[in-house]
Amino acid sequence: MSNVRGHILQTTCDLMEKQGYHGTGLNEIVKESGAPKGSLYHYFPEGKEQITSEAVLQSGKATAERIQNGLSGSSNAAKAIHDFVLNVADHVESSGFAAGSPLTAVAMETATTSERINVACREAYILLETAFKDKLLESGFTKIKAEELGTFITAAVEGGIILSRTYHSGNPLRTVAKYLKVLLSQ
Repeated sequence: MSNVRGHILQTTCDLMEKQGYHGTGLNEIVKESGAPKGSLYHYFPEGKEQITSEAVLQSGKATAERIQNGLSGSSNAAKAIHDFVLNVADHVESSGFAAGSPLTAVAMETATTSERINVACREAYILLETAFKDKLLESGFTKIKAEELGTFITAAVEGGIILSRTYHSGNPLRTVAKYLKVLLSQ
């Protein structure tokens, strides 16, 4: 991937994380990325849906990698996931409640209006679920339980991010971390 193309995608992720799909325009992406407008149309000839779909998938891959790296610090899944979610809470707070994930905002805004973006969001969420599932499998959970819990953990963390940003407090995510640890220790 060219540096310009990658920079445009990262800028799109950053903007959509802060202000969502509808709040982010192509002209703003061009301005914030510093890329010539022609580059945007060269790399993304199908427009905003294409750039958003690719940005969401890139964000999903990067987030799944962060999850995998974050969970590698402990062989105990309950502790690893607890500690990871606490780190997410700290990150959301330190960003002034602007951070979390562009995936959350974009998925909510486009679930029924763009099949292309919705497919990218689903693929990205599957990557997150799989990162949690793999850690659970490594810790001895059955395949079915690990898959179900991977979905549950992803939903709990995403909901915790929304509440933390809304309440301007990392405490909803800290509550998620606390109860995930209890659930996964059983």
